[in-house]
Amino acid sequence: MSNPQTTVTALLLSWSDGDEAARDRLMPLVFEELRRMAAGHFRRERHSHTLQPTALVNEVFLRLIDRKRVNWKNRAHFFGFAAQLMRRILVDHARAHNAEKRGGKALTVTLDESFAIPRQRDLDLIALDDALATLKELDERQSRIVELRFFAGLQVEEVAEVLGISPTTVKRDWRTARLWLYRELRKQ
Repeated sequence: MSNPQTTVTALLLSWSDGDEAARDRLMPLVFEELRRMAAGHFRRERHSHTLQPTALVNEVFLRLIDRKRVNWKNRAHFFGFAAQLMRRILVDHARAHNAEKRGGKALTVTLDESFAIPRQRDLDLIALDDALATLKELDERQSRIVELRFFAGLQVEEVAEVLGISPTTVKRDWRTARLWLYRELRKQ
């Protein structure tokens, strides 16, 4: 019996080579992991959110299928990219929700303990996205690490693999980025 991670990586590489059948075989294998990532996002969101985890995963799938040419390196690269898509979808949804409400209450998420913010503190998802955009201008790698750790739920070693850096560098940049974001978001 083959290792599921190896199978996923092999299918991603085949998809990168243009094999659409590999893409179709891949989707059921990664669905539960993507659903787990999406559910993690929704545990931090308001209870009245109109988007559901399965709908978020389905939207990610639609956007992945629309990509004409992909160059997947490995499993972690795929899930990192999926995390970016989830972030964009959630922020777009929040912006649309706010537009409908004409400046009504913003969509909120609770940051996890890893940001060193008290557990019950709610954060505006749009404010987080704006802060990450500013961080990206200052330090793109730190922004990417936050995205992969917070939105994708990747472990330090997986982030290191995606970015091609050492786990020690990931840990150092993660600490620095968390502190910067904490200060930035506190201003609001």
